[in-house]
Amino acid sequence: MKVLVLLLAVISLSSAKVLQEDEVCKVLLGDDLIAEIASYESAVKEILKYVTEGEFKSKTYNELAKFVDKFGARPSGSEVLEQSIDYMIQLTHDEDIHDITTEELEVPKWTRGEEELTMLEPRVKDMALLGLGRSVSTPPEGITAEVIVVNSFAELYSLPNSDVEGKIVLYDPIFTNYGETNQYRSQGAVQAAAKGAVASLVRSITPFSINSPHTGSQSYDEKVPKIPTAAITLEDADLLRRMYSRGEKIVLSLKMFSTYETKVSRNTLIDYKGTEKPEKLVIVSGHIDSWDVGQGAMDDGGGLFISWAVPVILQRLNLKPRRTIRSIFWTAEELGLTGAYAYEEKHRNEAENINFIMESDEGTFAPLGLVVAGNTEARCIIKEVLKLFKSINASTLIEDESPGSDITVIIKKGVPGASLYNDNDKYFWFHHTEGDTMNVENEHELDLGAAFWTAAAYVIADITKDIPR
Repeated sequence: MKVLVLLLAVISLSSAKVLQEDEVCKVLLGDDLIAEIASYESAVKEILKYVTEGEFKSKTYNELAKFVDKFGARPSGSEVLEQSIDYMIQLTHDEDIHDITTEELEVPKWTRGEEELTMLEPRVKDMALLGLGRSVSTPPEGITAEVIVVNSFAELYSLPNSDVEGKIVLYDPIFTNYGETNQYRSQGAVQAAAKGAVASLVRSITPFSINSPHTGSQSYDEKVPKIPTAAITLEDADLLRRMYSRGEKIVLSLKMFSTYETKVSRNTLIDYKGTEKPEKLVIVSGHIDSWDVGQGAMDDGGGLFISWAVPVILQRLNLKPRRTIRSIFWTAEELGLTGAYAYEEKHRNEAENINFIMESDEGTFAPLGLVVAGNTEARCIIKEVLKLFKSINASTLIEDESPGSDITVIIKKGVPGASLYNDNDKYFWFHHTEGDTMNVENEHELDLGAAFWTAAAYVIADITKDIPR
């Protein structure tokens, strides 16, 4: 009985909180704005029907498949990335949309070479690995060293330097969420090197594996020696942990070779001009580059194509918003949000004109709503907009100060924005692996994503009220 009473109390408090938030939103927005947003129901239905049942049905999937099949992986600084940018520009011209601008910037080009990892003691075993972005090479003969296994930086810091010097550090944290666990990939080499390690490895940042290593970007510190760093599979990390916990001596042989230089790439901007406030922007975006493994279908081909689809669908339906909708295809996201930083710097004086900014970069599975950064009034407006998507179960609003990846560069300057919230429980199964292929994509879910992305952007760009800072 006590448990039931407590449960009912929790439900009551949760309901009260929702009611309280609804009342606050009613006061902030007023009946007229709430009614105005609700009046877009017919436009939203028109877009949803056109994309999921009409002429645009399956087009997002088919165009993504052609793109992925033609170009495959599109690493930062590569010629194939530039060819894929040209392709997207021509694809947009083919839809009779010509307000397209490209902005050049310098981007990193890190090229993976030969990579080998072999356990020599307590038995011989070849292990799969993927070097992390920007990793330096080993000496030509490789590195052969004993391994120590830690599950956190705190555990590493607790060890005397003499226990770490000359060894390979393996981080084996269990995946909790990407934001929390990713620190061991992005900062692991620096922390290990500071203690005297000669190389670092990390248990792949994923909750699931079929002996599949996951790559990703990492950072060096100029004040600390740069050491080679790579990801290994969950299976091998667990194997090494068991051996280490039993007190067995583990010796690994690591060989990694890579090159690093810079090249010129481009951000791509497509403007669908507003009728009344063309200087005001609602931005939709995804990044066009990918890692060198897999094909970049999920990360971030899907996000790229639903953002490409927005102006295309609106033009086909002759729906003209008050504000300009700008689709941005960010370049060089994977090696440090390079395109986003360049865009923010170039357009810093125009930041006040960004009404709202959106990004899809965590898969394009069935849409569930938006992850929103902004003040209370901004969230209330987006909450009302999302009510228009109850028919496809995409009305959820999640609060987060830093949604997305590229757009965080602009949101942290005070611009309100959102990332796509979608049913991506399996996203990190395939993230940054050879498994990121078209097999991960679902035709109908891509239709829903394109329709949701287009309709949400259209309503936000067309309502009379600006999204407040």
